[in-house]
Amino acid sequence: MFSLVSGAYRYFTRQDEYNVLMLGLDSSGKTTLLEKIKHIHTGVPGMPAENILPTVGVNISKVTMNRDLIKFMDLGGQADLRGIWEAYFEDCHAILFVIDSANGERIDEAGDVLIKLIKSEELEGLPVLILANKCDLSDAGSLVKIKEMVNGVADLLDSRDVRVMEASGVEGTRVQTAMDWLHSRIIDNRTKRPPAASDI
Repeated sequence: MFSLVSGAYRYFTRQDEYNVLMLGLDSSGKTTLLEKIKHIHTGVPGMPAENILPTVGVNISKVTMNRDLIKFMDLGGQADLRGIWEAYFEDCHAILFVIDSANGERIDEAGDVLIKLIKSEELEGLPVLILANKCDLSDAGSLVKIKEMVNGVADLLDSRDVRVMEASGVEGTRVQTAMDWLHSRIIDNRTKRPPAASDI
């Protein structure tokens, strides 16, 4: 009887856990965006944007979306830190690639980094959300340029789910819509990249 109750308890308290890598150049706003995601899903106020320092290494936060535990891993985007990204590829379920759409001078650089990610065999088939961040600061041409850049590498994307969206990590604009899309694609892809189990 105890084993039956224990088994039922484990079943009802188990969560599927998925890992999302937040990647992009330094100063693209990844950590600010993560603070907004945490606020939306927990109600706890995030750290003010002016107090956020550049990520060195990895910044990890977990939120629950429809009973699924989503672990966001915000990795430092400085050129000399990008070499550590590969250590996290094997266990991830999706890529959230953040681009500073207010800095048009670095969009091409971001595109080069994105292409390297797309070519990685360990990330093959994973959903990719490309977020044109800081839409509250950017001009309308930035999103067009980012979409053109993605269209230019369409042959490398195969049949994976890819979407380009505008958002603002500071204002929270379209952040929830972006996370809903990402979560749904992670679930759709779980036969190819199964979740890890976690106890609530």
